[in-house]
Amino acid sequence: MQPLPKGHKKLLNAWAFYDWANSVYNLTISSAIFPIFWGALTIVRDDQDNIISDTVQFMGIEFNNDSLISYVTALAFLVVSIISPLLSGIADYVGNKKNFLKFFCYLGALSCIGLYWFSLEQLWFGLLCYFLALIGFWASLVFYNSYLPDIAFPEQQDAISAKGYSLGYIGSVILLIINLVMIMKFEWFGFEGAGVPTRLSFVMVGVWWIVFSQYTYYYLPKGNKKEELTKSVLFNGFKELKMIWKALKNNLRLRRYLSAFFVYSMAVQTIMLIATYFGIEELDWGEQDATTGLIISILLIQLVAVLGAYLTSKASSKFGNIKTLIVINFVWIALCIYAYTITTPVQFYVAAAIVGMVMGGIQALSRSTYSKFLPEDAVDTASYFSFYDVSEKIGIVIGMFSYGLIAQLTGSIRYSILFLILFFVVGLLLLFRVPRTES
Repeated sequence: MQPLPKGHKKLLNAWAFYDWANSVYNLTISSAIFPIFWGALTIVRDDQDNIISDTVQFMGIEFNNDSLISYVTALAFLVVSIISPLLSGIADYVGNKKNFLKFFCYLGALSCIGLYWFSLEQLWFGLLCYFLALIGFWASLVFYNSYLPDIAFPEQQDAISAKGYSLGYIGSVILLIINLVMIMKFEWFGFEGAGVPTRLSFVMVGVWWIVFSQYTYYYLPKGNKKEELTKSVLFNGFKELKMIWKALKNNLRLRRYLSAFFVYSMAVQTIMLIATYFGIEELDWGEQDATTGLIISILLIQLVAVLGAYLTSKASSKFGNIKTLIVINFVWIALCIYAYTITTPVQFYVAAAIVGMVMGGIQALSRSTYSKFLPEDAVDTASYFSFYDVSEKIGIVIGMFSYGLIAQLTGSIRYSILFLILFFVVGLLLLFRVPRTES
């Protein structure tokens, strides 16, 4: 097919549609069904639904189940944070980045399908699939995002990026609802229990991701070839990060803000990744089905996050970005204290609503604040945001490892939640030190 010109409507829609294809991973695997599946697989309860054991044997070592999955998650994000600059360098200079996008898409999707065979007897295989699915998802985004300036003119980029986000949200919620119906009403589909439809949901994520991405691949160009892949090109991403690190020394406001973001983001991202695990292990669901309750909570977070982002935007325009971020961090501290005390589904729903409100707000405002603080004469904004993304991922590694370690040492993830307050407090103190004007 003849390549479509830059800015063509079909090309823009095809690019945005990849969000529809891949966002099902983020909702189903990262947030919803897999955490519930992991809890059911690793937690042993008595007839009164009290937890007898939540430990897992892996590689001859006994782990708390939440600690083990957080360590694997942290390791995967560490790999992503290391390879992202390499991939960015490749994406910028090599003309076949569509093949790289496909590779990581298929790696992630096939790994999701592999989760169907997840069992305690083959724990290494299941954790490997989980590990590779996470890498596939995040690494594919490097190439996906790098296409935006290639396919859209500057005045089109905000609108088409927002359209991609919207498509991703709609698609992921549709598949999650389908999976939920399969799991909760398994008898309608001829299943004898929820086990098989739960595993089939992982397969459906992989198939959905592969099938719907074909529309994107059909229209996307191979890439804009600039030069051959050499050692210099391969490590270009790391050189750009080093350049930004040096530039920060001369920008006090941006440096202090990025330090604050790095610290409080550790806690924010960790809470987003472990919220469902907390709900599985720490709540007394009584007669209510835990799976339904948890997925309702996740959908509630998703919906409220949109409102939170909108209200935060309004607040920042009236009171300023830093003041608004300070207030949001205070809310997160109060939320962690509240989460330590909750035991019932209703309390968890309240916490979920608050999480959604401040999650959407802090994510949107953090990124826009960083963008506002960039030097006016900066021409390498992509490098600045690469630095931002790598900082965020390294923060996730530290946050998830700290969470897992505290849970392992204390035997309770409630203490891990309390420990996360420390990150918010330090982030808060650093925000107070951010100059209101450029120095």
